[in-house]
Amino acid sequence: MFAGSCIGVILLVIVLEALRRAGKEYDRCIVKQKMQDLTTASPTVVSSASSANGADGNKNPLTHSTPATAPASFAAQRFRPTILQQAIRALLHMLQFAVAYFIMLLAMYYNGYLIICIFIGAYIGNFIFGWESFSVGAGGSDRMQENVTVCCG
Repeated sequence: MFAGSCIGVILLVIVLEALRRAGKEYDRCIVKQKMQDLTTASPTVVSSASSANGADGNKNPLTHSTPATAPASFAAQRFRPTILQQAIRALLHMLQFAVAYFIMLLAMYYNGYLIICIFIGAYIGNFIFGWESFSVGAGGSDRMQENVTVCCG
């Protein structure tokens, strides 16, 4: 029964790493979808959500004339996800948060075997789900963004 608990802890930590990766991939999917929308949008009006929050706190994005086909304009563009997209992002965050706290509670048993299983699960989970490509042009700095532990940051 104790061996089953250890295997369960390892799998729980692997699930946490999978949820972290799912959150990143979903954000990438949203950005890719927005970029496709911008390339198919009319070149006269493109929403610029760089002012989505605006300096005055206005939540309505301003529109202005920008060629939608210019790739350089993508770098400066910002947008806010739709309500459904944000609901899915929030659900993924909540699941990460809950699983991370369950793992923290397991560690609070101060059982050395369970803590070692948490480390093993973190290693295996990151090995499987943390295997991402690096952007050579960015010097690998893209990999270092949002790389905090869910329960602590």
